[in-house]
Amino acid sequence: MKGTYVILLECLKNCKLSIGSLGEVSFKKGYYAYVGSAMNNLEKRLKRHLLKDKKVFWHIDYLTTSGNFIIRRIFIKISNRKEEDKVAGILEKEFSYIIRFGSSDSKNRSHLFIIKKVDNLIKILKNLGFMELDMKSFAAAEE
Repeated sequence: MKGTYVILLECLKNCKLSIGSLGEVSFKKGYYAYVGSAMNNLEKRLKRHLLKDKKVFWHIDYLTTSGNFIIRRIFIKISNRKEEDKVAGILEKEFSYIIRFGSSDSKNRSHLFIIKKVDNLIKILKNLGFMELDMKSFAAAEE
């Protein structure tokens, strides 16, 4: 399966994390949405993001391996076209963001957005054709 995904994370408390080439980044308690894509194996990529114990490779790995962040929801859009930049561009107009996070190979300013109202994010994603992944079933399929 190929496609684009949006991971909704909750930051449980204000914190600072060292994020690779970005250096130290401050995060406030609340919700964040990360936009990514997988044009080879979407399921494998999402299962990797759900792991806490893994080699840190992408910017998002610094969050998913941190005890301060929990993945709350995942939204996916199955497509043979890479739509990650398009989706990030739309979210960039609607939400604040962490500059350069996850976008080193992109024209976008960021791929990590600060979400004040989760309902607004969900409405935008549904309008773009995303569906919510049932995380319990998805995680159970791994076992």
